Amino acid sequence: MALHEVRFPDDISRGARGGPERRTHIVELASGDEERNASWANSRRRYDVAYGIRRADDLAAVVSFFEARNGRLHGFRFKDWADHKSCLPSQTPAPTDQPIGTGDGTTTAFQLVKRYASGSQTWVRTIIKPVAGSVRIALDGIEQGSGWLVDTTTGVVAFDTAPAAGVAITAGFAFDVPVRFDTDALDVTLDTERLGSITSIPLVEIRR
Repeated sequence: MALHEVRFPDDISRGARGGPERRTHIVELASGDEERNASWANSRRRYDVAYGIRRADDLAAVVSFFEARNGRLHGFRFKDWADHKSCLPSQTPAPTDQPIGTGDGTTTAFQLVKRYASGSQTWVRTIIKPVAGSVRIALDGIEQGSGWLVDTTTGVVAFDTAPAAGVAITAGFAFDVPVRFDTDALDVTLDTERLGSITSIPLVEIRR
């Protein structure tokens, strides 16, 4: 169904637990050797936001947010405080952070991506929910203050004029994760008038 362009409350998401998951099928052979196959080409993120609830007001905010999304029906934006920038968490996004394409004189649209590298291996993550006002673009290392627009619902950068052939296109940005609730029921416990808790509030990334 629809993904609502609204972000889960930041003060609650800051205390969430979770991160990326992958699906690997492992078969143990009679010899004791293993055969491993990746069932998913890309990772998917899961979170539990119950850990971020510290006050009864937080609890009320989550219940309201849950009801407005109709439980699992509609998706929304979520800030993953451990991974929400094109750069390291301690740094400020720069227009040269991530390569997103090379000009060919014809193509005007380029998808925002983030690369995760370790050793000789790199995984490229498609970024579809950049934060409005955070995106910076450079051509051959020179920041472009105009001549382009970014769609914050898809992460596609569109240039007024196609970058020339061979021109390196880079971007810096902050971004959200598209998620949905992974439950249709909230198990709320009210201990006193001011305190309350929910055992678990699972979220799962929506992949497209």
